[in-house]
Amino acid sequence: MSTTAAPVRPRSEPVSFTAARLPRFAPLLVAVVAIAAGALPMLLLGWGVVGWALLTGLVYLVALPLWSRVVEGRRGAADRMVTGLVWAACLVAIVPLVSLLWTVVDRGLPAINSTFLTYSMYRTSLDQEVGIYHALIGTVLITLFAAIISVPIGIMAAIYLIEYGKGKRLARWITFLVDVMTGIPSIVAGLFAFALFILLFGPSTRVGIGGSVALSLLMIPIVVRSTEEMLRLVPAELREAAYALGVPKWRTIVKVVLPTALGGIVTGVTLSIARVVGETAPLLLIAGLTTRTNFNVFDGRMTTLPVLIYTQNANPGIAEVPGGIRPGIEMAWGGALVLIVIVMVLNLAARIIGKIFAPKTGH
Repeated sequence: MSTTAAPVRPRSEPVSFTAARLPRFAPLLVAVVAIAAGALPMLLLGWGVVGWALLTGLVYLVALPLWSRVVEGRRGAADRMVTGLVWAACLVAIVPLVSLLWTVVDRGLPAINSTFLTYSMYRTSLDQEVGIYHALIGTVLITLFAAIISVPIGIMAAIYLIEYGKGKRLARWITFLVDVMTGIPSIVAGLFAFALFILLFGPSTRVGIGGSVALSLLMIPIVVRSTEEMLRLVPAELREAAYALGVPKWRTIVKVVLPTALGGIVTGVTLSIARVVGETAPLLLIAGLTTRTNFNVFDGRMTTLPVLIYTQNANPGIAEVPGGIRPGIEMAWGGALVLIVIVMVLNLAARIIGKIFAPKTGH
C-alpha cells in the first residue's frame, strides 16, 4: 500500500489592502524645501517678503502634489493639492487680520492708561489731561437702549413667523422686509432716525436716543434671523407633547420652545450688539458730538467711540514735538484698541452664553 504526499502549495505573497502613502513628515519636508527655494531669489535678487512668500507657497503647492502623484497616485495628488489650496486660502484670510490687530495694538497700547479711560475731553484748564470716558459712556448707553428697542421686537417677530405665520401673507411681507433691512446701509438708518427726530422735535435735535433708534434698525434683522433659526431647531415633538398634555400654545412657546432655544437666541442678540457697536455714520448724524459726559440719552448730544475715532483722526491737532505723533491720532488709535477689545469681549461672551444656555443632552 503506497501513500502519496499532499502537494506543497507555494507560499502566497501578502496582499496589501492599503495604497502607498507618503511619510508623515513629507509636508514638513516639502515646506522646508519651499522656504529655502523662496529665500534664494530673496537673497540673490533682492526680492521682498511678499515675493518670497508667494514663491514659497507656489513651490509647496507644486512640489507636494507631484511627489504624491509618483507615490500615492492621482487621487492622493488631488487630495494634497486641494488641502494645500485650502490652507493657502486660510493664511491669506488670516494675514490681514493679524496685521490689523498688530497695528492697532502697537499704536494704541501706548495711549491706554487710567487717565485715558477715566477722563473726558472736557477741559477746565489748558494743561488738563483728556480721555475717552465720555465716549465709553455714550457707547454703552446708546447700544443698551438700542438693544432694549430691538430685542423684544426681533424675538416677537421671529416667534410670529415660526409659530403663527406659516403660509400667511403677513408673514411673507415681514420676511421680505427683514431681508430688505438686512442689506440697508447704516447711513440710511441714520438718515431715517435723523429725519424722524427733526420732524418731531425740530431741526437742531441731536440726542442719544436717536442713535439708539438708528442702531435698532440695524439690529432687528439680525435678531429676527438668528431667533428664527433657533426656533426652527426646536424639535416639533416637544411642541406636540405639550399640546397633548393640554398646554395652550402661548404657554408652550414660553415654557418649552423659548427655553430650548434660549442659548442660540442670546448668542444672536450678543452678536447683533457686537455688529452695531462700531457704527459711525448714523451716530454722527443724530447723536452728534460733545466733549462732556452725558448720562441721559433723552437729553443732549452723546459721543460714542466710533465717532470719537473719526473726529480725532479728522482733526488730529498739532504735535508737541516737530515730527511727533499728533494727539488726535494717538487718541484715535487708543480708542480703536478699546473698541476692538469691546467687540472681542462681546463675541467671547456670545460663545460662553451659548454654551451655558445650550440644551443639556445625554443618554
